Amino acid sequence: MEAKKTIITVTGKDTVGIIAAVCNYLAENNVNIEDISQTIMQGYFHMMMITDTSRSGKNTADMAEDLKRVGEKIGVAIHCQREDIFDMMHRI
Repeated sequence: MEAKKTIITVTGKDTVGIIAAVCNYLAENNVNIEDISQTIMQGYFHMMMITDTSRSGKNTADMAEDLKRVGEKIGVAIHCQREDIFDMMHRI
């Protein structure tokens, strides 16, 4: 099975449970986190993940909508897009 890479970004005011909420959603949907970077600067949280969604039963659009709702519940913005689209948007 070929890996389907997805880029997930999370930004907002730092609070308890951000990583847990995102990771719980990913685990429940059989999404593997391949790389993760997170930082907190002056009270603002930022996390970027590269995930493999090939074993998930959800397509990227549904996952993006679900993650958006997860973010709204905890007060952060969560964006999710396929790696190929992310790469095209950030090309110089």
